[in-house]
Amino acid sequence: MKEYITLDAHKRYSFAAREEIEGGKIRHRRIDHEPGCIVRFLAGVEAGTQVAVEATGNWYWIVDEIEAAGCAPALVHPRKAKVMLGCINKTDKLDADGMNRLQRVGTLPTVWIAPGHIRDLRELPRTRMFLTSVRTALKNRVLANLNKYGLAACAYSDPFGKAALVEMRRKIALLPPQTAATTFELLDELEGLTKRIGIQEKRIAQLVLESPEMILLRTIPGIGMILAVVIALEIGVIGRFPSAGHLASYAGTTPRVKSSGDKTRYGRLRPDVNRYLKWAFMEAANCVCIQRKKRPHCHVSQLYERIAERKGHAKAIGAVARHLAEATFHVLSRNQHYKDPGC
Repeated sequence: MKEYITLDAHKRYSFAAREEIEGGKIRHRRIDHEPGCIVRFLAGVEAGTQVAVEATGNWYWIVDEIEAAGCAPALVHPRKAKVMLGCINKTDKLDADGMNRLQRVGTLPTVWIAPGHIRDLRELPRTRMFLTSVRTALKNRVLANLNKYGLAACAYSDPFGKAALVEMRRKIALLPPQTAATTFELLDELEGLTKRIGIQEKRIAQLVLESPEMILLRTIPGIGMILAVVIALEIGVIGRFPSAGHLASYAGTTPRVKSSGDKTRYGRLRPDVNRYLKWAFMEAANCVCIQRKKRPHCHVSQLYERIAERKGHAKAIGAVARHLAEATFHVLSRNQHYKDPGC
């Protein structure tokens, strides 16, 4: 390798910096984004040269073109790189030169790049996740309209079940004209969205083959087929995590820690994590919470009850999610079914 290369990627262009290893000469160039622009820029570069690029929202095609040019892409963790650079000012030139400096000293904070077919399959559960969040927003809006006039349907455990919907439509008809009309529109949109989510789940079942890892994941409490797909695709290769704590931190289930002297304070969960994994483990923890009365002897049920009694529901869900994340590491790394710690 004869030079260090960095691409500070933006939406419509990338700012490139090339630094020679021997002479230290630095060259800069702005690359306007269009198909093949990265391949043309890297033409003539020695094969296997590492090219650093930040993990921004449009890095997929940039990484593909770097690989097509015969170079080795290095996906940089933006938050960690910013801390390590320690620059007061922020410009494209400072960012690009700073990442080359980190390459030179061997401290560039890189993250794992999933293969192309895995990145493509990830869009199935991620899209389902987005659609379910929209569905939840629609449900909340419908219930809010009913609550405004004291007509909330509270006689059913699921206010949007088949029997509850009949009662709900009768109550919506009692609302003022414009409120009733818009609420019926929301219900129609909710019905169509529910069908689309069902279609998406069928596509996931058809296109994502159940792997041995998914079978192992389904032995963990609270994890069903959909969550197993999300977790397996987002983790990728379990060997990239050195310990259970690293996976739990990557999944956003560990709190921030501030310790000085004899005082230690645990704060909220970290935001700079894989939010899809975090969602999956939080969903699994909520499933454990719902089913804890049916399985009171399970370790996760007792863990939730113990934490909830002292610190409340939210902290208990976080603790259960962390246990499930650490259990996922042990299940996948040891290639064995989940074993309840209480047994």
